[in-house]
Amino acid sequence: MPGKTITFSITQITLIFCFFAAVLFYSCGQDSTVTDSLENGDDEIITITKPAHNFQKANPGFFQDSWEPKQATIPDYIEKEKPNGAVRAYVIADPADKIGKISKYLFGNNANTYMGQMVDEPVLLDHIKTLSPNIIRFPGGNLSNTYFWNADLDVPPADAPFQFIDGETGLPYSASYWYGKNTQNWSVSLDNFYKMLEQTASTGMFTVNYSYARYGTGEQPVRTAAKLAADWVRYDDGRTRYWEIGNENHGPWQTGYLIDTEKNRDGQPERITGALYGEHFKVFADSMRAAADEVGADIKIGAQLMHFDATNSWNPVEPDWNEGYFNSAGDEADFYIVHDYYTPYNENSSAETILESATPVTYDVMEWMNRTFGMFGAEKKPIAFTEWNIFAVGSNQRVSNISGVHATMVLGEMMKNSFGMAARWNFANGWDNGDDHGMFNLGNAPGGVPKWNPRPEFYYLYYFQRMFGDTAIFSWEQGSAASGISSYASAFESGHVAMAVANTKTRDRVVEIDFMNFTPGSRYYWYTLEGGDDALFSRQVIINGIEPERAAGGPADYKNIPAFSNTTDQGIQIEAPGHSVSFLLIEPG
Repeated sequence: MPGKTITFSITQITLIFCFFAAVLFYSCGQDSTVTDSLENGDDEIITITKPAHNFQKANPGFFQDSWEPKQATIPDYIEKEKPNGAVRAYVIADPADKIGKISKYLFGNNANTYMGQMVDEPVLLDHIKTLSPNIIRFPGGNLSNTYFWNADLDVPPADAPFQFIDGETGLPYSASYWYGKNTQNWSVSLDNFYKMLEQTASTGMFTVNYSYARYGTGEQPVRTAAKLAADWVRYDDGRTRYWEIGNENHGPWQTGYLIDTEKNRDGQPERITGALYGEHFKVFADSMRAAADEVGADIKIGAQLMHFDATNSWNPVEPDWNEGYFNSAGDEADFYIVHDYYTPYNENSSAETILESATPVTYDVMEWMNRTFGMFGAEKKPIAFTEWNIFAVGSNQRVSNISGVHATMVLGEMMKNSFGMAARWNFANGWDNGDDHGMFNLGNAPGGVPKWNPRPEFYYLYYFQRMFGDTAIFSWEQGSAASGISSYASAFESGHVAMAVANTKTRDRVVEIDFMNFTPGSRYYWYTLEGGDDALFSRQVIINGIEPERAAGGPADYKNIPAFSNTTDQGIQIEAPGHSVSFLLIEPG
């Protein structure tokens, strides 16, 4: 048979070449060998093997309604040499493997009624606006259950008792309440809170007083408390979409966990149950939704669930709380509420204990939520992590750089596990010998630190949101020194890729960034945040080598610090100091 000549046009040859190049690239991306020639000649050869996903699938739902694509902004930069040390830790990201859109409401925080009036504090307002938490929960945790939004100072409703019952001892104690019309300078009125939201371009999440349905002494305490909540919805007039019914009402530390049955007039039991809460939830939700319809508002209402398997809990109401709730309320809630403080309660936890909690705790909470929905045949709905922080005490852990590293990791894990909303606890508390959850100094920290001076976590969360993209993508770590390296990656609509790389160990590491299904452009940029050398739990944070001027916090001109930058020739490498986070932006090719 005579031979046959096949001719191809230039276009055809290009397409054939591209096809085989793509096949080769994809195959290499799935299982490829990377050799890094280091200056000391000591090479490490690793095989990039993409692991299985290590996160839970969930439904962030309507919390993503305000999602918008982001265009990367190239920061001002200075040239920074690449590290000279041997690469032993690799971070690999795959922009084609999208985890999901990033809800802007994951960056939220909590305000409370004892922060002062806020609107007369320009320094605080500037910090909040710069931080851009997007959503701020109010009026606070436990005190939400004693808060009367429409009451003047020291004028509680006539059916509010003079005494509460302690949930642990069963003994009475004097009642105290919080008031939405308190205009004294040590508190914040509800109207001023609304003004603060407007001035900082934030939206609110309100926690209504559920416990009033328990301790109220009127003939119909549940309907009275539900009407109070519904009247707030009417007064709000569409300004606020997200509402919670109560705060941690399963806990004996909450007002209304136990009530005086002799003063109760609708036959409620002494101790709360999940079933009772679910029954009451429906009354609240019906009243609040009717009020929202009257004013033409779209609201979403959240219910509290146990966020862990409480089968063996010491607290008698926790083991069957979720079952009782679903038996009573079914799928009435729009979303579900969880809280967790990650580390053992009141323990002087080590840095290792704190940092190692971020991944498993976040995963376990969502895994339990998914299991709960399956056990009780409930519809999967968005999960809001409306309080989170660390319980560690005794060594300034909560006000330290370690808290900032932990906060970064928790946010990254929440993105991976598809939480719809999160609010860190909280903007301001009291110093309490360093056991202070406040992001800002309320004015009583030692060392001559001024009021509203930010704590280290502020800077980590600021750079996280400033540098990160709009869509979470899958990343993982490999290499002989990758233990202790945690990575979180995202993509922008503009094609850029952003990463947060945390080093949870004390030893410095040289980390290389590699990719599948992505060709880097000519440059990459990064900020590295690390603690000061004053202590393991340093109250300071250093940003790209620039130290703070004060005993705590970060550099005063943190908004204008230039990024480090280098070319992508010969790879993307950074020095990751011990207990640090680096935030990177990589140009697309």
